[in-house]
Amino acid sequence: RQAFTDGNQKKAEEWKKHVTSMCCVLIASLIMSVNIKSFVRAGNLIPGGFTGLSLLLQRSALEFLGVSLPYSFINIALNAVPAFIGFKMIGKKFTSYSVIMIILNSFLVDLIPVAPITYDPLLVSVFGGILNGIAIVIALYGKASSGGTDFIAVYLSNKLKKPSWNFVFGINVVILMAAGLLFGFEEAMYSIIFQFVSTQIIERFHQRDQRVTLFIVTSKAQLLEQELMSYTHHGVTRLEGQGCYLKENKALLYTVVGADEVKDVVHLVKALDSKVFINTVKSEGITGRFYQEPLE
Repeated sequence: RQAFTDGNQKKAEEWKKHVTSMCCVLIASLIMSVNIKSFVRAGNLIPGGFTGLSLLLQRSALEFLGVSLPYSFINIALNAVPAFIGFKMIGKKFTSYSVIMIILNSFLVDLIPVAPITYDPLLVSVFGGILNGIAIVIALYGKASSGGTDFIAVYLSNKLKKPSWNFVFGINVVILMAAGLLFGFEEAMYSIIFQFVSTQIIERFHQRDQRVTLFIVTSKAQLLEQELMSYTHHGVTRLEGQGCYLKENKALLYTVVGADEVKDVVHLVKALDSKVFINTVKSEGITGRFYQEPLE
């Protein structure tokens, strides 16, 4: 009976994760599509990544060849190779959700009418970048991406154990400078502002790639260390010491967790030891084995 109950609970959790991912993909696709048809189109921006490359090719075909190509066709074709690599090197579920987002975003861009909010290039760059960043953060929360260079950023972040979005920003700058040669550097420079703002939003709010060090001073070390390792799947280092004020024997537990885990870990520790003292420090980088929930 217990095995049956555990099996049902596991299925329920998997279904919940699937629904969450699909909702995130739908919301992110809608935000990104509306952003393209409002801010991006209004400022003639190239938003970087394969989305920007698709818009660049679409615009080039129209201006230089007089051919109107659908955004959906270009974007899906360009993302075919990165999606295949994502299946092999990142994870099948992550890539599958990303492919759904790519397809949704592609067709929504073709279907949603152009609705400019403002034509001020600076406002377009800043607020368009904010919306683009929010869309990508929502997608990443649902274990998906907008495709293209996002696959590169996620792969590098998993391998290097630190955020790699600024590296991808550098790649996007190269694409934008190429766009500047074709359509003018003023639009390209505003596009770089757009991409910079978007990157900073992702770096700030996407916590999965960020690491936090916890220093936990407790008198219930044996209980806490077992619960911590079981709950987080991260290792814990225990150092024995003495409190200088009350001269009581204490232990210092040292562990590193993901920034998105901190709130739950602190809640767990305080529930087990109401007198615990916790110091939270942002980790700039780590070297060595570190467990991270797979995107699979």
